[in-house]
Amino acid sequence: MAAMGMVRACAPPAAVGAASAAPSTRDAAQTKRSSSRTARVLVLGGTGRVGGSTAAALSKLRPDLSILVGGRNREKGESFAAKLGEHTEFVQVDTRNATMLEKALQGVDLVVHTAGPFQRAEECTVLQAAISTKTAYIDVCDDTDYSWRAKGFHEQAKAAGVPAITTAGIYPGVSNVMAAELVHAARSENNEPERLRFFYYTAGTGGAGPTILTTSFLLLGEDVIAYNKGEEIKLKPYSGALNIDFGKGVRKKNVYLLNLPEVKSAFKILGVPTVSARFGTAPFFWNWGMQAFANILPVELLRDKSKVQKLVESIDPLVRAVDGIAGERVSMRIDLECSNGRNTVGLFTHKKLSVSVGYATAAFALSVLDGNTQPGVWFPEEVTTAIVEQKK
Repeated sequence: MAAMGMVRACAPPAAVGAASAAPSTRDAAQTKRSSSRTARVLVLGGTGRVGGSTAAALSKLRPDLSILVGGRNREKGESFAAKLGEHTEFVQVDTRNATMLEKALQGVDLVVHTAGPFQRAEECTVLQAAISTKTAYIDVCDDTDYSWRAKGFHEQAKAAGVPAITTAGIYPGVSNVMAAELVHAARSENNEPERLRFFYYTAGTGGAGPTILTTSFLLLGEDVIAYNKGEEIKLKPYSGALNIDFGKGVRKKNVYLLNLPEVKSAFKILGVPTVSARFGTAPFFWNWGMQAFANILPVELLRDKSKVQKLVESIDPLVRAVDGIAGERVSMRIDLECSNGRNTVGLFTHKKLSVSVGYATAAFALSVLDGNTQPGVWFPEEVTTAIVEQKK
């Protein structure tokens, strides 16, 4: 599927997911945007694969936007910004420095936080700075604890008039919206959902760089949270292998349990009693390696971000070499089973994760910029649920 095919396939569901939980609000406190000037978007982690892809997608979808590429490496950032054109500039910023963050957010309408990994982060520094400066916010968080920590700022964001969406990437993000659409469609026909399963496949690391590899190792140090008939259960990471058919271009691949945030948010927001998520990669020996790491490496090491990052640095050259052969095809399959025996499937595939995640994140960003998200901190499926309730 070409890049433009991704826009058609991805942007509409993401825009739905980011829409308002009540009638649209466009006041100054919500976005700081003035009709007399161009909207300004700061992409934190903009020199990385996900942030760079998001900035590139925004520049193509909305050439009128003023895009600020935020990062720590000035040379790399200025070089990338120059490639995106005259409406893009580099801003040196460290997400760990609250003062620097608030200064960078002055005059910005929306901040897109892609500077992961989000695992083991103890504070939502960027979200707090966004609320303090009344700046709209989205992130591509892929960590359960972080996402619910962000959700804890809902009332503060609401009081400040700040619209915010957490887990607003491709998976989690568009995958949450896909799940919500399946659930709402079933209930509209009086079919009660009983089991929801998220299946993901990415060739290699998807070309996403060391950050995604660090995230994967950190997830191996976490118990998998899943739900069975309304009860929370804990399972071993990278266990429970299933062979899933992802359709044309991917076909059958093995996928394994991981602790992913859409499981908890879908359980609590969509009200499906049984929910789980699995992920797999290629070549097949990477899955074997992940299983070995989960079984052999001490949990203490896998939960230590600094040690994991050093481990990633040592094996990154090998990973890059394999990525060159494996490519970066990505696929998401969402399976919903209902009480009456009806089963439905949502399927998305793209030949490049780096492109699809950029357009997915950009779709959420543009929906917020267009004033379609109410103040507060929302999960993608949460605001989709609100839209359905409004239409009844």
